[in-house]
This record gives sequence, structure tokens and C-alpha cells, in this order.
Amino acid sequence: MARALYIHWPFCLAKCPYCDFNSHVRESVDTAAWQAALLADLRHEAHLVGGEALESIFFGGGTPSLMPPSLVDALLAEAEKLWGFTPGIEITLEANPSSVEAAKFADLAAAGVNRTSLGLQSLDDKALRFLGRLHNAAEGLAALETAQRVFGRVSFDLIYARPGQGAAAWDAELSRALALGTGHLSLYQLTIEPGTRFATDVRLGGFAPLDDDAAADLFTLTRERTAAAGLPAYEISNHARPGEESRHNLAYWRYRDYAGIGPGAHGRRGGLATMRHKKPENWLSAVARNGHGLQEERALGMAEQASEALLMGFRLAEGVDLDNLGSRFALPREALVDPRELDHLVAIGMAWHDGGRVGVTEAGMPLLDAILPRLVADELVQA
Repeated sequence: MARALYIHWPFCLAKCPYCDFNSHVRESVDTAAWQAALLADLRHEAHLVGGEALESIFFGGGTPSLMPPSLVDALLAEAEKLWGFTPGIEITLEANPSSVEAAKFADLAAAGVNRTSLGLQSLDDKALRFLGRLHNAAEGLAALETAQRVFGRVSFDLIYARPGQGAAAWDAELSRALALGTGHLSLYQLTIEPGTRFATDVRLGGFAPLDDDAAADLFTLTRERTAAAGLPAYEISNHARPGEESRHNLAYWRYRDYAGIGPGAHGRRGGLATMRHKKPENWLSAVARNGHGLQEERALGMAEQASEALLMGFRLAEGVDLDNLGSRFALPREALVDPRELDHLVAIGMAWHDGGRVGVTEAGMPLLDAILPRLVADELVQA
């Protein structure tokens, strides 16, 4: 049963150079129509996966902090009626740190949001211009101050390993970020996604990505600094004070079922992978026609589910429980991980093994993409 709910709001403020939702920029949105459609999509999923109270709700997507607080309030009221909420439920809303959005924070908190994730992305104006952000550093810090005053829990993200970024510059920016006092940080290395403006710029010689060795050094520096500040990495890119980890994202990484509604939303439901129509107009049409926005429900075999669970779980510092996964997917331990590769990786300090639990070490995390195909059993890699 799903105990986590993801609500996708597709609309953006403006085009950005590194995402694939640029077709979702709109000058205006029919809020009443969207509320009716989202509520219908919500009821459809609750009918299929109700039964357990929700532990987390996450509003994500384009720019969900532009959602009218009345819409957020209506969705939360309906979700509570359909599922029920566990005590202390985590309700997160992603936000861009603009003054327009920060002005809504109090009303969003009154609607029930108790955690926000701010897309600061950098504390440097030049870097923000390179990243295509609409806010500057001062505006971002002002929005963060407002968020910390309004919400019980606040996280923000930064992007590092930018072109030409050295260790001293990142150390100074990270030290500044840690001094801001949030209990959670998401720290991502810059990646160049195909089909984005960044990919075009690199191909045309506009800039050169930071080389792998320099990026690995910054990764190590990041882990050392956050751990020393009391926000150790609990996932490859996420750092938190103990008890302030993102409960919603942990549901993904621990491979639990979750319901996803709204355009482009994915979900996992009892061995099915669910996917909503991505284009907003197509999703709206599907809801009007069928009562839900589903485009696909695909049955996942046990091997494919086990593969997904391992690939997600090895991102976590806690690793994965092979006995639990073996029981869940009716597979022996040797069908989950390659025992010889595991022994080798443990011997060279890249992995650890404690009873039925296996994980990747601090030394191995920078090489996770190379380690996973070796550690996960061949049959699962090919699933």
C-alpha cells in the first residue's frame, strides 16, 4: 500500500537551460479546472491504493510554489479524507526562491505545508546567471530567511562542480551554506542532460564541464564538510541532521510504493509502474475522458523490481537488506548481488557487508555508477 503521495504541478515560471519541462511555461492557468482534474486523479489512486494513512506528501514538478494556496489546501483536505494522515506527516513543497513565491509561504504553511525545499542552486550571482536562474543570491537568501521563519523544516539545494570551479571556491560557498542553519541540504554535481541548452553549449564549445578527477575531489570535500557540520550524507547527494532526512525521498530510495498524480507523475503500485500523461493538455483530456490521467500501467517482473530496489538502495548510506529483498521478491541472495564481486569490493574498501545488509563505502560512493553494474547480479542488471 502507498504511504507516500507525489503531486506534480507542471507549470514553470520561465524556460531554464537544463530541464525538459520548458514546454510547460504558461502565462495563465485555469485554477478551477486544474483543481477539479487533480482531485479526480487523486480519488482514482486512493480507490486503488487506499487503506494506510499517508506518511508524506510532496508537491513537486515545475514551480509548485506558484500553486494557489487554496488549491494546496483543497488537495490536502481531500488526501486526508481519502487516506488519513499519520501523526506528524511530512508535507513538502518545492519552491523557487523568488520574492513572488516567498510572499505565498505563510499562506502555504496555513494550508498545511510544513516543509519546503528551496532551489537556491548557488550563492553566487555569476553562477546563477550561468545556471539560467531568475533570482539573484540576495533574493534567494531573503526567501530562505522567510522560509525558515514560516516552515518547521527547510531544505535547499546547491549545484557544484560547475565549469572551472575550484576546491577553494566551493569550500567557501559550502561553508556559507552550512552556516545558514537548515537541517537538510541537497548538493548535486552539475550534469549535462541530452537535449538541453547546456548540452548544445558544450557541443558548440561554449564551455567545458569540470573533469572527473576534479569533480571527485569536490565530492569528497562535500562529504567531509557536511559530516563535520553535523549533516552527514544519508544518500549520495543528500545531507541532513539525524531525524531531518526527507521521509518522502526515503520512500523512493527504500523502494516503497507511492502514488503519483498530475501530468508526468510516476508511481509504484503493487508491482505496477504507473505513468501519467506528461503534456498538461493531454493529461487534462485523459482525466475528462477516463476520470484519471494515467497513460500507462506496466507490470514489473520480480527481477526488474529487485533491480530497481538495489539501484535505489545502494545510493543510501544505510545500504540494502538482502534478506528482506530476497523475501520480498522471492530471490536468493546470490541472485541479488554477485558474491565474488561483493567480496572483491569489500576487500578493496569500496563496499561493506554486515550480516544481511550490504552497502557502498564512503570511498566507493564517488564511483557508484561504475560499482553498481559489478555489484548487482548480471541477471538483474539485464532485467
